[in-house]
Amino acid sequence: MFKRRGFLLIVLSLLFAFGAAWVARGWLQSRLAVNKAGDDMQVVAAATEIPFGIKVESRHLRVLTLPRGTPLGDHFAKPEEVVGLVALQKVLPGEILLKQQFATGAEGSTLAAVLKPNMRAIAVRVDDVVGVAGFLLPGNHVDVVESRLADQRAVTTTVLRNINVLAVDQTAAQDKDAPVVVRAVTLEVTPLQAETLVKARTEGQIQLTLRSPMAAADDYAPPPPPPAPAPAPKKAVRKVRFVVRPVPQDAITIIRGINVQQTHSSG
Repeated sequence: MFKRRGFLLIVLSLLFAFGAAWVARGWLQSRLAVNKAGDDMQVVAAATEIPFGIKVESRHLRVLTLPRGTPLGDHFAKPEEVVGLVALQKVLPGEILLKQQFATGAEGSTLAAVLKPNMRAIAVRVDDVVGVAGFLLPGNHVDVVESRLADQRAVTTTVLRNINVLAVDQTAAQDKDAPVVVRAVTLEVTPLQAETLVKARTEGQIQLTLRSPMAAADDYAPPPPPPAPAPAPKKAVRKVRFVVRPVPQDAITIIRGINVQQTHSSG
């Protein structure tokens, strides 16, 4: 009798365990169905490294599924939205792509796509010295110094400050640290700065000085102007008074050499 009761308890325990597992399975499937219906979202991430200044291809992308509501910023939902855009900065593998990291490349070359609105790109011929011994790379900021002759004397002036380097020769990648011998540097300037640069290059020679990334945009303080020369002392002016005496109407003036004599007419 006790054996029969023990066997019955074991059977009931197994039935209860099976029922609990069945209920848990159903609840889990319902939760997964709800998540698939609207609690997940798709975002586009980088499958490989995307260098600066290149057009994005499908091989650069992959899709991730994340819980809806995850704070990501202005991201892309489909790979088709990213293909053909130009990277404005280097993107690492696995990084979620944001819209402010890319620009449209439909207007022309990739260099034109990375230009900021109302800015211009101008190329400057350089050598080892002007190119800061080859350590000038895309993404650096430089000052432009002009040197010219004026009245047989050398005059040096900083004509442009805090100018962004877009490309070195035909390289726009920003992931290089080794020095590179270049022949031209492309700078990002405003139209007015482009005119100033062309004028400085025509009047004399220009030199590029590399700025520190920590330097402020307006850290250059021009030397104080020379003091004004002291005014010359005023010379004393001697005043001479002339007295004009009236000549009588009946007087006659007789001049003999240096002698002047006046006589009055009679009657």
